[in-house]
Amino acid sequence: MIKIEIPSPDVVLTRSKQLGAKAESVISSEYGFTDYNRIPRDKGGLIMFYDAADELMFVGKARKLRQRVKKHFEDNVSPIKNYRHDVNKIAVFYVEDPMERDIYETYIINRHKAKYNIDKVFFK
Repeated sequence: MIKIEIPSPDVVLTRSKQLGAKAESVISSEYGFTDYNRIPRDKGGLIMFYDAADELMFVGKARKLRQRVKKHFEDNVSPIKNYRHDVNKIAVFYVEDPMERDIYETYIINRHKAKYNIDKVFFK
């Protein structure tokens, strides 16, 4: 049997109340993630979205993490588009190898039963 250990997140962003004027970013202004710039723009890895009860909502992978996080909050095809206001925490960890990203993503989706992942699901 293969044993997979999920590494601890490299960056964790939590929702905060937006004070003062609206920021230039949609993520900052509308959804309360003011420190998304802590996610490097040139690293690949996995993104995990959690709700207020700390339940895993969605797992995604990306070659460029910061741009992908922004896309989840801006585009109309994101699986979490109807649940963006429920996102309370974003955990990111770096995985540069594309095959490893795929393995981790599939494992996390099925091990932690991510609510809104519909691909790569074996637990239904």
